[in-house]
Amino acid sequence: MFDVAIIGCGPVGALAANLLGKSGLKVLVLEKEINPFPLPRAVHLDHEMMRLFQSAGVINDVLNDMRDTQGHLHIGADYGVMRYMGTVGKPRPYGWSNDYFFYQPELENHLRQALKQYPNVELRLGSEFDSLIQTDSSVMLNIKTSSGVTSEKTRWVIACDGASSKVRKSLTIKLEDLQFEEPWLVVDAEVDGDVQFPKFTGVPEEADLQQLSVMLCDPKRPTTIVPGRGNHRRWEMMLLPGENDQSMMQPDKVLELVGPYLNGVPHKIIRAATYRFHGLIAEQWRLGQVFLAGDAAHQTPPFFGQGMCHGLRDVANLAWKMSAIKQGLSDEALLDTYQIERDPHVRSVISSAVDAGKYICILDPQKATERDATVRRKVAQNELPNTAAELIPAIQSGVIATETTKAGVRFIQPHINGHLMDNQIEADWKLFVTGEKAAQAAKTFIDKDMSDYDMSVTDVTTLEDGGSILSWLKEAEADSVLVRPDFYVYGTALNDVSGLLTSLLGHMQMNVNLEKSA
Repeated sequence: MFDVAIIGCGPVGALAANLLGKSGLKVLVLEKEINPFPLPRAVHLDHEMMRLFQSAGVINDVLNDMRDTQGHLHIGADYGVMRYMGTVGKPRPYGWSNDYFFYQPELENHLRQALKQYPNVELRLGSEFDSLIQTDSSVMLNIKTSSGVTSEKTRWVIACDGASSKVRKSLTIKLEDLQFEEPWLVVDAEVDGDVQFPKFTGVPEEADLQQLSVMLCDPKRPTTIVPGRGNHRRWEMMLLPGENDQSMMQPDKVLELVGPYLNGVPHKIIRAATYRFHGLIAEQWRLGQVFLAGDAAHQTPPFFGQGMCHGLRDVANLAWKMSAIKQGLSDEALLDTYQIERDPHVRSVISSAVDAGKYICILDPQKATERDATVRRKVAQNELPNTAAELIPAIQSGVIATETTKAGVRFIQPHINGHLMDNQIEADWKLFVTGEKAAQAAKTFIDKDMSDYDMSVTDVTTLEDGGSILSWLKEAEADSVLVRPDFYVYGTALNDVSGLLTSLLGHMQMNVNLEKSA
């Protein structure tokens, strides 16, 4: 019997398998295709995903195929800058850049190859989910292969089988429509030179258009130009009323649309496809022992590049909780916090993307002019996030000490002695305290009541991190902070580290109200 069966081995399923495999769980991964899909789909991820790759031990495999870029630029109908969310010269508190672009077939291959190091992970290619039967404590999976149908038993199932999820449909879980659907043409090309942009006004001196995701909010045709890794470039162009999907994908039409950006630049179109950009969320993310993750659970308009990021956060959330249950630190009720934590998080980012999509997709010239003025006013009054990273909210409820300062936010990753913090402090749970006395008190408590936890205790007054964590604690008006295995802050304390640890024990033993926990 397997601990976890993962349906789908795209980036989300493959990361789940790496995280769970590293934790020692027995994992079965089913993927109906033999080879990764050969063309690019998702192209963007952020610093939080790089940190997850780091924690999964695959960062050195994927890093060389990533393009570290400089943020986002929104251009108005008058071809002047509306909104600049650049990262040049800004600090990297989480250890990585805010924006990376990648080529999905390469990423999937790296993540699959990494699974070979885990004898406890079995990857079956050419194996398709057929059906399932659940009991209170296990799932029997029926699996379709070229040889027929076989069966496997598992404790949990994570469905990472995409937007048209066969698992979700078999469970008759409905999708909530967040009222956004627009047709777009996506064109991928290999370009041996700089993309040729129109003349824009108001571009900041430090902004390099070749290193930015440029959203041209032109009512004649809203368009995004994306800097992929290497020589890969992407255009996303809104289809106008009356335009036909098939005719818009024809080579002559595609060249007509992207040609002005490639005048005299050697290039090769590698794909043109139409999509409907949606805002959708599953009504249930867990049914019995089966969990939906990634596009099976939610679909996000791409305007801030968070679609795949959501899925990677999903499986990171599930992985540490499943591992904790397997270790005997908690029981099945811990997994009820999955949707409690992730749904509001995803919903907030989708809402931001839908709002951006609504202003990006304006086709009426007068309304576009009014939009430009409104966005510029909000930027001037600092009412909008300065970087895409600021769009990501804190976890609001679940396994967090909600009534403590900064509970649920992503914790920083400074360099310690020139090395990223997570490489220096590798424990699942990281407790940072102020002073030797507090450190000793925490160690005594952990030895007595939490000896089964993989938890580090670090006195920040002795840490060679340039004072980063001490400054973070000062801002939080706290002297200790406890960080979860997925790098979100469980909670903070002032002169009460034992109370903080006691609170965690209550959560893990499910002796608290998860909707509003202290």
